[in-house]
Amino acid sequence: MKLAEALLLRADRKRAHDQLRARAQGAARFQEGEPPAEAASDLIARADRALEMLESLIRQINLTNAVTTLPSGRTMTAALAERDVLTLRHSLYSGVADAASGARGSGPHGAMERQMRSELRYVTDLPVAELRRVADQIAERRRLLDAEIQSANWATDLIEEAPSGRGSG
Repeated sequence: MKLAEALLLRADRKRAHDQLRARAQGAARFQEGEPPAEAASDLIARADRALEMLESLIRQINLTNAVTTLPSGRTMTAALAERDVLTLRHSLYSGVADAASGARGSGPHGAMERQMRSELRYVTDLPVAELRRVADQIAERRRLLDAEIQSANWATDLIEEAPSGRGSG
């Protein structure tokens, strides 16, 4: 199985668990004299099996990411960490640029125009154009890194874990 397939399967198992948990919670109490729509204990057991599969997938994905080297020379784990930080950095620069420019909804004051002369005028001392330029550069770096990660996901075989002795360790 390719790493990308395991990532899709991981998302599927997470969704299945979330749905089964919600259904179990809904079936946990029912009106006296009426049968429950579903047996909560069966739903719990199914959700627990989905979690066991999820745990195994996560271990295999993490192991694969730790030993997979991308063409850029960094490990997949390092690339994922960098991508996460680039996402946060882009949000920082673009959010501050929006707030400084008075973009509607970007801050508590919205646009910086005054309705009346007696209202306070909002100003900024930040270089908005420079902030946006940096945000654009960060977004480009993130796109390129994400493309490298996605390519590796489809080219890398998932490392199958040996059956573990659960509970020992």
